[in-house]
Parts: sequence; structure tokens; C-alpha cells
Amino acid sequence: MAAAKGKVAVIGAGLIGRAWAIVFARGGHPVALFDADPAASRRAIDVIAGGLRDLAAHDLLAEAPAAVLARIAVATRIEAAIADAALVQENGPEAIATKQELFATLDRMAPAATILASSTSTIPASVFTESLAGRSRCLVAHPVNPPYLVPLVELAPAPWTAAEVVARARALYAGLGQTPILVKREIPGFILNRLQAALLAEAFRLVEDDFVSIDDLDKTLSDGLGLRWSFMGPFETIELNAPGGVRDYVARYGQAIYELAKTQADPRPWNAALVDRIERERRAVLPAAGLAARQAWRDRRLMALAAHKRDAAKHEQES
Repeated sequence: MAAAKGKVAVIGAGLIGRAWAIVFARGGHPVALFDADPAASRRAIDVIAGGLRDLAAHDLLAEAPAAVLARIAVATRIEAAIADAALVQENGPEAIATKQELFATLDRMAPAATILASSTSTIPASVFTESLAGRSRCLVAHPVNPPYLVPLVELAPAPWTAAEVVARARALYAGLGQTPILVKREIPGFILNRLQAALLAEAFRLVEDDFVSIDDLDKTLSDGLGLRWSFMGPFETIELNAPGGVRDYVARYGQAIYELAKTQADPRPWNAALVDRIERERRAVLPAAGLAARQAWRDRRLMALAAHKRDAAKHEQES
């Protein structure tokens, strides 16, 4: 019989908190879901139930949706949520003062062995944990939305986070079927958002300078780079784009890419006129009333891609 999996407390029942609850419950952990607004927690259960049904429809659940949902319980007090938790996943507002207050509460109330992880997208762990007595058990575990479909988790410890805490966190997230990576030293934006920021900066520049339309820019990713990047990263991509691998690619294209990169070195703010233009063109394609339906479409596409990647991996292992 498999060992029982430890309880996880999910603090914050918004978009990311709900998604994390699915990840942990799907992975076999009992989940205590807490939000300062009790109504948010109750609404979250209905949204989670719908997400689980969608996952089952795409054969991405090993159990019936009801069995997974039964592992998630709403806690009416934060003390009850974090009692006996192996991990706390914090999903509060993206504000330093709020994070500091939340983590002070978590550190005071949580058992000494509990890992305290934040889903923050931008704030280094050192900023909101420095003064805590238990700061060695705190780190950032930044997901990609929605984490039950996009498995990457960036583990970004503070300088004082204990190595064994990082190791335990990495094992726990990997055990859920997520893909944890380690951010070796603190850096603004971590890894994924820095890569995304570089691409977005160039996308805005190319549109602002009228080299390409917004629609064609999006197609360049969805029908170009994104196809390769859905199953391999940039280093493997360039290795396979030259007969002799990475060194051969650098010899062939390195200088040209360096010269190109110099033309991208001057960052620009996204000015109001440009944002207005992009918003106007996007609304012509997708009215605001259709955003929610398009988000649901995105998630179904991600489910299909996740199922394909899972099946392809199984096939490669068997062949």
C-alpha cells in the first residue's frame, strides 16, 4: 500500500489557488483551501469541480472527478488550514506588504517542519521572509497558469532557505507530475518571466515600428517557434538546427545573432498609444465578451496538448 501523502494548505482561492488545489488533490494530497473571503472558497469548489470534469474528459485524471474533489476541504480559519500541513502554498495579492503580513502569520502558526511556498510571479522570497524566525523553510514556488495543465514550477529560494527544504519541495512537486526547476540565485522575474519579457519586448517593438501586424506576430509564435518550443527548449532547438550541434550553430550564426541582439538592447516602455492600438486590434478579432470563452478554449487546447505529450512519452518509452 502506498504511503499516505501529506496535507497541503492552499491559501487564497483565486485563479491560481484553485488551480493549485486541483494539482495537489489530483496528486493524492488532502487539501485545505482557505480564503479571507469565505464566499470565494465556496465559489472555488464549483469552479474546481468543472475543471476536474474537463480534465477527465481529456483522460487527464487517473480517478473519477468526485474522488479528487473529495480531497479538497474548505477551511474557515487559516489556523485550521495550515495545522499539520506538509506544505503551504500561498496565493495572496502580488504586493510586498501583503506577502510580509501573510508569511509572518504562516511562520507563526505553521508547524516547524512545514514548507512555506509562495506563488508570487515577481517578488523574491528574501523581500518578505528576511525577518522571520523560520525563514529557512520559505521559498518561492512560481507556477505557470494553469499549473494543472502547464507543469513547470520555478523554485526560487532566498539566500537563507535551507537546502533540505528545497530538496523536499522539489520532490513534492515532482511527485505531483509537475516539472520543478531551480533558480540558483534570486533574480527579478525568475526565469520564465524574464524569457517571456524579452520576447514580449521585441514583439511590442516590431508592432510599434510597423514591421508586422499583431495577428501575424501571434502566428509567428503559434505556427512557428511555439510548435518546437512545446516539446524542446532553445538550446536543444539550436543543437538540432546545425549538423554539428551547438558549437556548429554558434560558428554559423553566432555573430549574426549577436549583431541582431545589439539592435534590441534599448528597452522601451509600452506607451499608451501603442497599448490602445493593440487593444483595438485585438477587440476587433475577439470582443471583450468572448474572453472567458476563449480562455476555456485555450485550456481545452492545453489539455489536448498535455494528453498528446503524455501519450508520446509513453510511446517513446515502450519503443
